[in-house]
Amino acid sequence: MKKNISSDSSINEEFALLDKLLEHRTRFAICAILCRYERINFKRFKVLLEETDGNLGAQLRKLEEAGYIEVQKVFEDRRPVSWYKIQSKGKTALQNHLRGLQGLMGDEL
Repeated sequence: MKKNISSDSSINEEFALLDKLLEHRTRFAICAILCRYERINFKRFKVLLEETDGNLGAQLRKLEEAGYIEVQKVFEDRRPVSWYKIQSKGKTALQNHLRGLQGLMGDEL
């Protein structure tokens, strides 16, 4: 049953849970994927998300600067490889964002 908007004061609380950083499709996907897997390298993200090097790098950097993910740069077979892992701050942000989206949708999901 749909609620009457005038009687639902929780909508502002749900909007407050939404994370501006996670409103971007690629950044949201990066965090969601990293919650599922322990770590993923740049090349695999590029294939999964079908992003250009420049765009993917920019989105990863924003998440890293916010403390949502961590990068480890290593050499494998003499080639540089960047491995990404989600941090607790990123997990919490993603959980809150999802809770906000669920709250906004109500029982409609």
